Amino acid sequence: MSENNTRVQGDPRLKGDLSLLSVILFGLAYISPGIVVTMFGVVAATSGGVAPTAFAVATAAMLLTGLSYAKMARAVPGSGSVYTYARKMLDSRIGFLSGWAMLLDYFFIPMVGWLITAIYFNAQFPDVPKWVWLIVSVGLTTGINVFGMKLADRVNKALMFIAVGSLILFATLCVVFLGKHGSAAPVTDSVWNSGTSLGAVTAAAAIAAYSFLGFDAVSTLGEEARGGAQTIGRGIIGCVVAAGAIFVVLSFVMQLVHPGAKFADVDAAAYHLKVQVGGETYAEIINFVTIAGSIASCIALQASAARLMYVMGRDGVLPKAVFGTLSAKTGTPVLGLLLTAVAGVIAMKLDLTTATSFINFGAFLGFALVNVCVIAHLVREREQGRSPNLFSYLVMPLIGAGVSVYLLTKLGDVALRIGGVWLAIGVVYLACLTKGFRRPAPEMTFDDGTEEPAPDAVTV
Repeated sequence: MSENNTRVQGDPRLKGDLSLLSVILFGLAYISPGIVVTMFGVVAATSGGVAPTAFAVATAAMLLTGLSYAKMARAVPGSGSVYTYARKMLDSRIGFLSGWAMLLDYFFIPMVGWLITAIYFNAQFPDVPKWVWLIVSVGLTTGINVFGMKLADRVNKALMFIAVGSLILFATLCVVFLGKHGSAAPVTDSVWNSGTSLGAVTAAAAIAAYSFLGFDAVSTLGEEARGGAQTIGRGIIGCVVAAGAIFVVLSFVMQLVHPGAKFADVDAAAYHLKVQVGGETYAEIINFVTIAGSIASCIALQASAARLMYVMGRDGVLPKAVFGTLSAKTGTPVLGLLLTAVAGVIAMKLDLTTATSFINFGAFLGFALVNVCVIAHLVREREQGRSPNLFSYLVMPLIGAGVSVYLLTKLGDVALRIGGVWLAIGVVYLACLTKGFRRPAPEMTFDDGTEEPAPDAVTV
């Protein structure tokens, strides 16, 4: 085995010193807040011309699950996301299957991010084939992530400030446009009007909820955040609130600039709005800024995917020799990063619709499970004589789980079929791993920073 794929001796834990701001920016990079501009046309058309209301409802729904993630980050410190929470609170085998489902989301989301980046590059430089830009994007973000979280954090901060700055500029141009020309409809019509309904807003909120996918990635930084679980909990809530605020404010001013729900092309609505408020030159320049934000998103996407695979490998759930190792030089899960890079290259054969059709299955299933974990934590606490707040630990997670299941049912048939097949493969692998479900899946304690599998754990 090469030196770069050797476990760091004496300490298998990930290294880092991320501040609360770094954690929040990491989550925002994963979400890519500029997606609100891209999705505005679809959300406005579906909601009946009240996009900000739909985004506000989606924010409230995601905040419920975000609060559950924050609770679990405090109860179960360490990297691993819902995989760790379900394993500790429910059952090691359920934990495995939740991690397996999330792996479908985490592993292929970077591929989608790279594909989007390549599309932006190709739009700016059409003479260069899209596949060339895809290779460039994959190579750039992989190189940054391989050299460690400190470098990734610095690059991510710079790119995210540029991306957020561009959104502020766009919002400012919209306000200036409104100051000069006014809105063609009353301000209140952007919040509620005669052409919308509760059903339309709910359907639009389900679409808008896709904009938040990735806030849970913050939980994978549990071992690298300064302040540990407390910082992660605050980071998750801060990420959802910050993203929701951006989404609601931007969609509101965009809805004022273009009242109603009718567009010549809902997918191209964002570009036409940019031309309307800033002119064609601005629309072309802002594409470069969009590329910067997209690269920042790809850095976060790939880092989370590799860290989830590392934690599962470190536990022995995935083969340790392959996944559970860190580079002796950089302290990063190099092999996991390279595997996601290989998956990204597959995007050369896919279009964006196909690439994004199945990644949401694992996300919404994971959201539902983390809410269930909070309820399981409540049961355990009450068994030990403690009495957590029932509204916070029962009612809210029940609503959060219900919303997540509802969103899961809104996925297309292709996504549900692929997700079902992926889960079936996971069940077969788990059966082999646990000798026909008779033994628990591998476990690990995080208390002292060393790896200690359970006595009956299975080693791959």
